[in-house]
Amino acid sequence: MPQASGSYHHGDLRAACLRAARELLEEDGSAGLSLRAVARRAGVSPTAPYRHFTDRDALVSAVAAEGYRELAEHLAGAHPSPTTPDDLAAIAIAYVRFALEHPAMFRVMFAEPCDPNNEERVNATAAISEYVHSIVQRAFPGADPDALSTTVWALVHGLAFLHLDGKLDTSTPEVVAEQVRAAVLAAFAVSPAMSQTDGTPSRRTRA
Repeated sequence: MPQASGSYHHGDLRAACLRAARELLEEDGSAGLSLRAVARRAGVSPTAPYRHFTDRDALVSAVAAEGYRELAEHLAGAHPSPTTPDDLAAIAIAYVRFALEHPAMFRVMFAEPCDPNNEERVNATAAISEYVHSIVQRAFPGADPDALSTTVWALVHGLAFLHLDGKLDTSTPEVVAEQVRAAVLAAFAVSPAMSQTDGTPSRRTRA
């Protein structure tokens, strides 16, 4: 049985609401996500969630922030210090796998309107951006880190949504991994900036 609203401590209520929101996401997607639905699932009064979330956008931002932090941990777990094309392909595979394992969360993170002024969401998003930026700086010291980090993220993010939306084969994890790996390595092969990972010129750019 859910706890009565009066039994929650201040911090527990917020955590309970976020757990309820994630359960609803997994069951019904974002369409079923509302402060009233969260209150029902958490077993609290209809007004209780408003103590922590001013509106649905604030709730979505908080859920998305959790997702960004979990994604960052997932990527770091795939490879702590990627420097080679194969390392970066492993990061890309982990990114796409996260999207496929948490489809509703992933859509909330990247396809749902969020409060642009929500500090928690802004900080969590910035952490992901800085993570990609740092990878690019280490792997491609001679490239423009801003432009290339955008390119790399766009490639991997596009692969995630192509798989998530059923445009690419998702029949097995092995098939997904091979598709992502092939796409990333193909990008390295055709781009001079992306075909060098340690400051050593590629064969194409050597005199």
